[in-house]
Amino acid sequence: MIKVKNNSPATGDNIKIIDEIVRRHNIHRGAAIPILQEIQTTFGFVPPEAITRISDLTGIAESELYSIATFYAQFRLEPVGKNIICVCHGTACHLAGAEKVTEALQHATGARPGGTSPDGLFTLEKVACLGCCSLAPVMTVNGETVAKVTPEKARAVVKSLREAAQKNKTAKGGRP
Repeated sequence: MIKVKNNSPATGDNIKIIDEIVRRHNIHRGAAIPILQEIQTTFGFVPPEAITRISDLTGIAESELYSIATFYAQFRLEPVGKNIICVCHGTACHLAGAEKVTEALQHATGARPGGTSPDGLFTLEKVACLGCCSLAPVMTVNGETVAKVTPEKARAVVKSLREAAQKNKTAKGGRP
C-alpha cells in the first residue's frame, strides 16, 4: 500500500498517488470500484479531489463515480475518526435501549450519527444489525464488540479511548 503524505489529497504528492492507483487498475471503465476501494484504503475516505482526478484519467463521469460511492455503504466521502463506533439499532437492540446509548455517545464524542467528532477521534454510526441480538444493546468499537451496553458503559468506553489518545499524544512529544 502507498503511504499518504498528509490527509489533504490535493497535494502534488497525493495527486501522484491517485494517478498511480488509477494506472494500476488499467484505466478502464470496469475498474471504478477497485479504484475507489484503493483510494479509500489509501486516504481513509474518497475525497472529492480524487473523484475529479479519477474522472479526468478514466473518462468516467464524476456523477457516475459519485453514484457508485454513494450507493455502496463501504465508501465514505468524508474522513473518519481514529475510532469508529457503530451502535446496533436492530429490533432487539432498539428495544433494549440503543437510542439512549447513541445519545450518550453523541454527547460524549461530539459526533452526530453518520459524522465525525470535531477533534477527529470518533466517527459514530447507527447500523441496522450487528447480529448479536442476545447481547443487546450492542456496539462495536474499531471492530470489537461491546455487549449489554448502557449509556454509562458507552461514556466509559469513550473516556478510556480519549485517555489512551492523550497518553499516545504525550508519548509522541505532543502537549498533554
